[in-house]
Amino acid sequence: MNVLFAGGGTGGHLYPAVAMAGELRKRVPDVTLSFAGTEAGIEAGEIPRLGYRLHLLSVRGLKRGRSLGALLDNIGVIADFIGAVRSAFSIINKESPDVVVGTGGFVSAPILLAAQMRGKKTLIQEQNAFPGVTTKLLSLFASEIHLSFEEAKPYITRKKEVYISGNPSRSFSEIDPAQARLRFGLSESLPTLLVFGGSRGARSINNAVLKWLDQITASANLIWQTGSLDYERIKAGVTPSSRLWIGPYIENMGEAYAASELVMCRAGASTIAEVTNTAKPSVLVPYPHATGDHQRHNARALAENGAALLIDDAHLLAPESRQLVLDLLHDRKRRSAMSKAALLLAYPEATAALADRIIRLAKS
Repeated sequence: MNVLFAGGGTGGHLYPAVAMAGELRKRVPDVTLSFAGTEAGIEAGEIPRLGYRLHLLSVRGLKRGRSLGALLDNIGVIADFIGAVRSAFSIINKESPDVVVGTGGFVSAPILLAAQMRGKKTLIQEQNAFPGVTTKLLSLFASEIHLSFEEAKPYITRKKEVYISGNPSRSFSEIDPAQARLRFGLSESLPTLLVFGGSRGARSINNAVLKWLDQITASANLIWQTGSLDYERIKAGVTPSSRLWIGPYIENMGEAYAASELVMCRAGASTIAEVTNTAKPSVLVPYPHATGDHQRHNARALAENGAALLIDDAHLLAPESRQLVLDLLHDRKRRSAMSKAALLLAYPEATAALADRIIRLAKS
């Protein structure tokens, strides 16, 4: 069995593909796996490190806006795309995949298009509640479309072979919450707020938490992943405390989730999958500059189902936002209801389910 994955640019598009590839390796020992990506994307370093073959394409995303500069740039983008489709045909001919899996990002478009024109089986896995342009267009001719959110369905024109399968994400073993808090050097008995914004961090969230720090640690623990960009600045302005763990990166997120009663974070698709799979109530602050404002759609899907609070990035420093977070952190009954709602939105078997569908397509 031969499977080609196309997707990347960001971890949100790449890691679901990596998770599916890992599952296929377990199930089909002689499977051949390869990836297509760009030199500028995260996949350029990650895929060779993980031991997979990587094909590089020269392709860029369209510039948004109607300015003359954007229009001129987009002429070049279209020219690059035509060249990328030619390269994609060569990759398809060389790899001869049984199934091509697209996980989003502009790099997936030429590969999926070339595969469909060659009559190959194609599976599209969409992470976000608001599907990207590639998913909307190429889903018309895909063998199967797999969505992570029910809310994404209205944006897909076709109605057959469309499934809600969830988003492949990291899985975590069960850890005793009190023991997890001890591993972070925190009080066993106090409620714990977990704050993170990705490996580089989220400056607006960091600034808000820095402003709220005394109020949080007056009656709760705080596990705070600042990201690499803000760590030194924040560390210099914070007094060490037995109720505070602070670092640029959390090596074991399973322990961090286990130790916490409430999570405050961005609303990327992989984060949403982890939060729901671990049944954590959350305060979601969508990144306001995400393509198509997709993080707001992701956050709204949880908020409207009672699993999260949504706070606009622009309103984060308002006193009422701080109070919302503090009140929820100390409201056990409400957190319990939100935890149950989060679990109803979870797809912990997403990776296994998608691997099954890929194998089934390859055999059909």
